[in-house]
Amino acid sequence: MGIQNAAVLMLALGQNEAAEVLKFLSPSEVEKLGTAMSSLKNVTTEELNEVLQAFKQESSVHTAYGIDSEDYIRDVLTKALGDDKGNNLLNRILVTRDSTGIDSLKWMDGKSVAELIRNEHPQVIATVLVHLEPLHASEVLTELPDSMRSEVVLRMSTMDGVKLLALNELNDVLARLLTGNEAIKGKPIDGVRATASILNFVKSDIETQLMSKLHHFNPTLARQVTDQMFVFDDIVHLEDRDLQKLLRNIPQDSLVIALKGAKNEFRDKIFKNMTTRAADMLREDFDAKGPVRLSDIDHHQKVILQIVRQMADDGRISLLFDKKDYLV
Repeated sequence: MGIQNAAVLMLALGQNEAAEVLKFLSPSEVEKLGTAMSSLKNVTTEELNEVLQAFKQESSVHTAYGIDSEDYIRDVLTKALGDDKGNNLLNRILVTRDSTGIDSLKWMDGKSVAELIRNEHPQVIATVLVHLEPLHASEVLTELPDSMRSEVVLRMSTMDGVKLLALNELNDVLARLLTGNEAIKGKPIDGVRATASILNFVKSDIETQLMSKLHHFNPTLARQVTDQMFVFDDIVHLEDRDLQKLLRNIPQDSLVIALKGAKNEFRDKIFKNMTTRAADMLREDFDAKGPVRLSDIDHHQKVILQIVRQMADDGRISLLFDKKDYLV
């Protein structure tokens, strides 16, 4: 029903009922919904009635009582995301729904999670990271000792499933914080894709270091990870319609600084997908900005990549393209 309508509905429910609903949401969902709720102002009675009516209609149509919930979710996800993406996401959901302890980590900042697991076996750390959101996992990875990162990345990239033994070890290590379930079964995990998603959000120097070590160990595996990564330069390969949607969601200041590290061809593609007025304003801001530090360019490019990933996860844009088509 949309994030804004959901925010209106939450405010209409009252504090106690809204709190009960929030218990069933992920940390990222709570954050998005909370932001939307805080931005609401002067909701009219007419608007509230429309939201309540829409919710009543949707719930009467889509509530799935008396059916196999796993089959229902699989159908929904594959219809929305396609067979491959839908099944991959469902497998992640099924792995983590019994591993309720891992949900506790999702509410902790990256540094705290790193402190908790930094002295454990790299396989345990890799298992934790592939169950976190990519941005969150990248923060944890960044906080780990340099000597450990490459080993963790290697184990993530070669992971093709979560073994019961690994989960039991994870539960033992994290004790009270992470409570386990002996009935958990192994589920397939795309380690290459998970590694690529996490490396998308680490700083460029760390990414370069880790990819160099991965390439030294296994060039083929490194290439597979690279092919799955969506880097800043890949933005120009988006469909024009998706690129235009993206540009409307990027803060002007971040775009100006990020473009300082881009090639002329990249900038031209950006300008062509903006209105004449918006492009002229961007050029003026770009010229007026002057030189910027490389660290600032890297930071703002990562900010934009985070927006790209969020929009892709929400289904608003597609990141599907073949990198081989753009190799020179």
